[in-house]
Amino acid sequence: MKKNYSIYILLLTVLVITSCKKGFLDQVPDDRLTTDDIFESQNTTLDFLANVYSYIPDEGNQRFVTSGGSGPWTAASDEAKYTWDFVASNNMNLGSWNATTGFVGSFWQRYYRGIRNASYFMNHVAECEELGPLLIRQHGAEARALRAIYYFYLIRIYGPVPITGEDPISPDASFDQVQLPRNTFEECVNYIITELDKASPDLQVKSLGDNKGRIDQATAHYFKIQTLLLAASPLFNGNPDYANLKNQDGKALMPAQYNANKWKLASDAAKSFIDKYVPTYFSLFTDKDATGKVSPYLSCRNVMITDWNDEWIFGRPSASIGTMQYDRTPYHAGSANDAKGGGGLGATQNMVNAYFMANGESPYNDDGSINPNSGYIATGFSTFRAPYDVQARQTHNMWVNREPRFYVAVTYDNVLWLNTNTGNIVTTVQYSGNSGVKNTGSDHSPTGYIVRKNVAPGSTGNGNRALVMARLANVFLDYAEALNESDPGNTLALYYLNLIRERAGVPQYGVGVDPLPVPSGQAAVRAAIRKERRVELAFENVRYFDTRRWKIAEQTDKGPMYGLNINADGTSFYNVVPFETRVFEKKHYLFPVPQGEIDVDKKLVQNTGWE
Repeated sequence: MKKNYSIYILLLTVLVITSCKKGFLDQVPDDRLTTDDIFESQNTTLDFLANVYSYIPDEGNQRFVTSGGSGPWTAASDEAKYTWDFVASNNMNLGSWNATTGFVGSFWQRYYRGIRNASYFMNHVAECEELGPLLIRQHGAEARALRAIYYFYLIRIYGPVPITGEDPISPDASFDQVQLPRNTFEECVNYIITELDKASPDLQVKSLGDNKGRIDQATAHYFKIQTLLLAASPLFNGNPDYANLKNQDGKALMPAQYNANKWKLASDAAKSFIDKYVPTYFSLFTDKDATGKVSPYLSCRNVMITDWNDEWIFGRPSASIGTMQYDRTPYHAGSANDAKGGGGLGATQNMVNAYFMANGESPYNDDGSINPNSGYIATGFSTFRAPYDVQARQTHNMWVNREPRFYVAVTYDNVLWLNTNTGNIVTTVQYSGNSGVKNTGSDHSPTGYIVRKNVAPGSTGNGNRALVMARLANVFLDYAEALNESDPGNTLALYYLNLIRERAGVPQYGVGVDPLPVPSGQAAVRAAIRKERRVELAFENVRYFDTRRWKIAEQTDKGPMYGLNINADGTSFYNVVPFETRVFEKKHYLFPVPQGEIDVDKKLVQNTGWE
């Protein structure tokens, strides 16, 4: 009797799309073909390739985890929390998940389906003579790179996974043929890097025009950096916590010894990206204000919402932008629907405290005390005008004179909303405010703050734009980190860190106007890089994975999370209070292997702590 093994088997049906004018991932399938028909024409062959692309996650839809492959990453980190109980990240934060939880299996199944379809496409694309040799090679390389990318997504969630090989396993395979053990983590990394390198020569250097969103050489190179950075990081580089993670035959799945050279491999990959693509193809995005002067606020805001600007390396042409904007737009009771949202993705006070002051200093020292050099005041009010506001308003001193990225990323009480199409709307998040608990039902922030980043001015429902998934700032920060670990004292680490700070409009380390003191020693530079990553890449699905690969989530994601007193008005609202006590155990650094897969594949072993 044959069984349906979800890790390997996807019915080979593809979905026909009729429009050639949409973005590559905008295509919505509406008809079915048999496997014999797929590669008879260029249109149906490209339809199948579009299916392979469709497994790229739509991270705009994180309120509904797994819909479109979206993850729980933003609100399962110390950056944020969703107010709605049904959101999967809330269960993760309370430790209420295990190997049988639905979303645990959905990512495994999704990416292995993408892997299987990519392999099938690669093995058959040459049958479509209508494409011609050049496009056969290019599209086959796109599928090869996508397959490697899906393996990367798997290993950063689950750790080492089975590599299924070049030939898709037949739906008629016997039980014995689908019993595969996990490959080692290093085997997985080597496979991903080899496949990306193999694909690269036949890819476009940079996808342009209607091809934006296709895998190109730059995207493949970016994922090579991400894979090597993951492999070099403490979670996977000689971590003693995984010493007993072994296959049934005793084969160790994680590297037992720390290897410093892995940081050099990551550093070299990032440096080669910069040498090849910057500034010819990519540069840090800047934008100007009405006077023609470069505006750090507009630059940091619009880099996210200006489609395919020169900083974007990789993006999703079609994504759930409307859902994301609804989550990040306050309720605004009494306002036009055009400016109303759910406001249910609340930034934590932990994240608010991470943003620098306008003078470039952190408001808090590492021990939690106020940094006297920062000028930060934790109490009282001032008259202050935010960069996007039309006037000064009474503002709590916690939010006065912060760096531009804070005003890009966080909506706080008594500040002007982005959408002024129907007049100026001032968001009030206190209990009785237009976006507070009293007037919003369940559609309110659980923290007293609302995530603002990646929300465009204009209608809340306008989702007709792409979602950036990788930008040059990621690479600069990756390079700084890997270089500081592999070559401590190399001044290029701070050079690239300072480029990020310069664009953000905050003082740099050791150079420029009113410079900050240069961090002394590898540990101090490491701390500066981590603080910069936290702020620059906030709410971009990076922090979750950073705290895990650095092995610091037991400190950052465990215990009380703080916000404001959303059940109060007046000065009591501004009291910082815990809204949740989070659970994080060592086992949570990795997802468990889905129990349903272990039940079928008897050679799969469970991750440490989930047995």
